[in-house]
Amino acid sequence: QVLLVESGGGLVQAGGSLILSCAASGRTLTSYAMGWFRQPPGKEREFVATIKWSGGRTYYADSVKGRFTISRDNAKNTVYLQMNSLKPEDTAVYYCAAQLGDPTSIGVRFSSRYDYWGQGTQVTVSS
Repeated sequence: QVLLVESGGGLVQAGGSLILSCAASGRTLTSYAMGWFRQPPGKEREFVATIKWSGGRTYYADSVKGRFTISRDNAKNTVYLQMNSLKPEDTAVYYCAAQLGDPTSIGVRFSSRYDYWGQGTQVTVSS
């Protein structure tokens, strides 16, 4: 079992920045990807970004490309999401997730492919 705990959400004005963290604990993972999804109010959960733990390849949704950066700290088993130039449409509950194995560039974008999820953290961007 893998436990994922997010932190760092909050309220920020449009144009501002936030950094989310997700710490993983429990089962030792050797091949996996960790990512972020978000669920805006009244909408379905959507892909934001993912990083492969081995090699560090990253993937982003078009809506956040150039504004958000996903990174990892192997020693801390932690993944980060640096969010810059935030917009009101970025308002959502952000979830951290882990997918076992070596997912494809397509597979990383589907929430159904992820095996473990955090509890979520609220990000609110005011206009």
